[in-house]
Amino acid sequence: MASTYSFDVTTSCDLQEVDNAVNQAQKEVAQRFDFKGSHILIDFKRGDNLIQMEAEGDMRMEALLDVLRGKLIKRGVPVKNLEITDPKPGSGEILRREIKLKMALDSDQAKKVSATIKDAKLKKVTASIQGDQVRVSSPDKDALQDAIGVLRKADFEVELQFGNFR
Repeated sequence: MASTYSFDVTTSCDLQEVDNAVNQAQKEVAQRFDFKGSHILIDFKRGDNLIQMEAEGDMRMEALLDVLRGKLIKRGVPVKNLEITDPKPGSGEILRREIKLKMALDSDQAKKVSATIKDAKLKKVTASIQGDQVRVSSPDKDALQDAIGVLRKADFEVELQFGNFR
């Protein structure tokens, strides 16, 4: 029997589900009347974890973003992990926007997770930052469940995932 138990706190997006959501959004946009005859583009660059969008005018850009968000939510992709930039003007009326997917905890978020666990003052629970994840360990399984509860209540601007329970 293990003397200490642990789990890892990470964040990510399922890239296949993002790809499926982008494809569904492209199909819906092609069918919608309010997008007929206008320049619309949604492109997913899987290697860069980036979605590029182009649309004519601000209203169409916002409608395009709403369609994409809806498809991502239906596919189970956490929209908290999207880093949406402001639209940038292109040629003519075209606006361009990039959406970056957060695939790992950055150092600031990992520090916040670790600090939240320490501030909760749970009995014999320790948190250590290991690259892009935080390992939470304790000799008591119930204390780890309490730590998960504390982390779920806090807001870290990304969707936390708990895994690798040992």
